[in-house]
Amino acid sequence: MPRIPVRRSGLYLGVVAEHAAAKNAGTPLTLDHDLDVLPGTGREFTVAALAEHVDDMAARLWAAGVRPGAHVALHKTSNFDIYILASGASRIGAVPVMLSPALPGESVAALLGRLKRPYLVTDTAKLDGSLADVPLDGLTERIVLAAGHRAGTVSLTDLAGAPRQKPVFNDPDRPALMTHTSGTTGLPKLVVHSARTLRGRFRPQNRLAGLIRKRETVAVHVSFVHSRMFLAMAVLLPRAFPVVLMEHGDPERTAELFARTRPGFLETHPNSFLEWEEIADDPRRPFANVKYFSSTFDAIHPGTMDRLLKASERRSPLFFQIYGQSECGPLVGRGYTRRNAHKANGRCLGYAMPGITKFRLTGRGGKRPSKANPGYIDVYTPGRAVTYYGEKERFEKQAIGDWWRGMDIGYRSRWGCLHLLDREVDHIPGVHSTLEVEDAVLAKLPELTELVLVPGPRQEPVPVVSTRKDLPLDPERWRAAAADYPQLAAPVQLPLSELPRTATMKVQRIELARRLQEQT
Repeated sequence: MPRIPVRRSGLYLGVVAEHAAAKNAGTPLTLDHDLDVLPGTGREFTVAALAEHVDDMAARLWAAGVRPGAHVALHKTSNFDIYILASGASRIGAVPVMLSPALPGESVAALLGRLKRPYLVTDTAKLDGSLADVPLDGLTERIVLAAGHRAGTVSLTDLAGAPRQKPVFNDPDRPALMTHTSGTTGLPKLVVHSARTLRGRFRPQNRLAGLIRKRETVAVHVSFVHSRMFLAMAVLLPRAFPVVLMEHGDPERTAELFARTRPGFLETHPNSFLEWEEIADDPRRPFANVKYFSSTFDAIHPGTMDRLLKASERRSPLFFQIYGQSECGPLVGRGYTRRNAHKANGRCLGYAMPGITKFRLTGRGGKRPSKANPGYIDVYTPGRAVTYYGEKERFEKQAIGDWWRGMDIGYRSRWGCLHLLDREVDHIPGVHSTLEVEDAVLAKLPELTELVLVPGPRQEPVPVVSTRKDLPLDPERWRAAAADYPQLAAPVQLPLSELPRTATMKVQRIELARRLQEQT
């Protein structure tokens, strides 16, 4: 397992805000929503107040019975208080287990069963909704409500004023955080991170932040349960960057928020950037002050980068494209400008981060990796996760010594750039790269907000499209845009809201294909 120096052995999430507050207590944080667990707190507070909230939640969780080493599963309505609660659990040496608010009840039940009676932090909306038919008494040690009351549960509201506890620093190689994979192929896997591997993820992200010479307001719209949220805060808060934390990503609310807060650095999922194209020309100029755009989790369409860069009024804005995986964190990346974004190859993910990450291509079926015969993308990083909880053998099948095989396939260009063509499980016979086709057609049809190729009943490539404001797709424009791909079946149009998605807004292709086949 790759190691980072002992002198920088661990990143302890429970003290991130406290250490940042000791340097710059007045750093402002802005939310676009109210905290469920701390009603009346307001939407604007300082990093010093954040540190106080984390300490408060740690005390309340301790009073609820949580102790060092305990698993604390967090599955509640999406809200920034998820970060506060997880940091509080970490502060007393417990292991936060982040379960996306978007997970269906049966998936939550399966993961709780795998954890073997964890504490569950949730809310009445979940108890009355997706968890209504889940036998939680037999799956959990105790149910803790973030707010409100319910028979048979403990409410954090009633534990206000609990005695504060000293922070606990576990061994850096013990589990410190669990997140889960995207679940695009079925039941998510629980990814175990240690304080040491979290530090390994911190290094490349901190290096990227070091490129920002001016103190910028940073707007972040990523899932509150994703490891990226915890690393983003660990990087931004010590640098005293004002942070805008977003729960809502619909274009209208986003335009209003950015017109008021004027962020200089913007990070979100590729699919959110795609949706936000429609406000690029909004008279409120929401992207006018953005100097840096950062797209994490997946490749982004060149046309989206080009349009957003042109919406910025800053001198020489940059668009960072970062490729990473749940098990490894950020791996490769590159930057684009107004001069080259429009002609970028959407399959080019960039280059490894010198001195931190590496990648290699491994042939499939005895063939040398190339564009025509893409190979497995293996990566090396000190941020690689420890294991899959309860599925050690499954993890070790992809752990090849110090390398990790994430089952993406691609090739290396003559200039050393990593090109991603597909996930192996998403490959469709007769299509060289589903992602390449999607890039090409999307570039010709700006009215689309999403385009996904999935296999039909006879393994034919079926384009599933969503349009802005759900307007009907123009068949003539579609035929012209897809003329280079005669193997495509007729498009199926669905509202964007009906596409099954992961916590990071990726379309669940296998689930989408299953639904289409059921309808057929």
